[in-house]
Amino acid sequence: MAGSKRSCSGLKICFLATFVLLITISVVLVILYFTVFKPKEPKVTPQPLILENIRGVFFPAPLLNITLGMEITVENQNYGSFKYQESAAYVSYRGNVVAEAPIEADTIPARGKHNISTTVTIFGDKLLSDDNFRREFLLGSILNFTSATTLYGKVILFKLIKAKATSSCTCEVSIFFQEQQAESICKSKIRL
Repeated sequence: MAGSKRSCSGLKICFLATFVLLITISVVLVILYFTVFKPKEPKVTPQPLILENIRGVFFPAPLLNITLGMEITVENQNYGSFKYQESAAYVSYRGNVVAEAPIEADTIPARGKHNISTTVTIFGDKLLSDDNFRREFLLGSILNFTSATTLYGKVILFKLIKAKATSSCTCEVSIFFQEQQAESICKSKIRL
């Protein structure tokens, strides 16, 4: 009898210790998820745009081509890498898409930096049909464009946990014709 009471109380102590250990591990994992492993927005730093080519002719037929070399540096502050698929960047002028640039598939390492670069050629046929653009171009003032990119991929944490993610980046691009320069300001978001 005494032996069975001891084994029963020993079994209860073992179950209680296991239960407390599991609760402690669960609490620690939840705290880690909401503090250290919480997904953070990547820091997107646009590099100075390179105005590779600008050509405008209005006689005998209107023609306008603008070629921009674009590069952004993405600093991944997360503990998981981001592997994204092929995508495209779209350039808009006053809400109308005027150019598209391919973005090759790649991986942004965990807690690392990665450069994404592409070349965008803006063809003026869509621009020249816009009265606002013609007026701004002829005055030689600033032309404001918007560049938008969405990258679809996976976040990989410690090579074990994989989750789908979407990273979006929007840049406001200003082209100064007289100075032959361009500037941009970017904002980014990540969704899991």
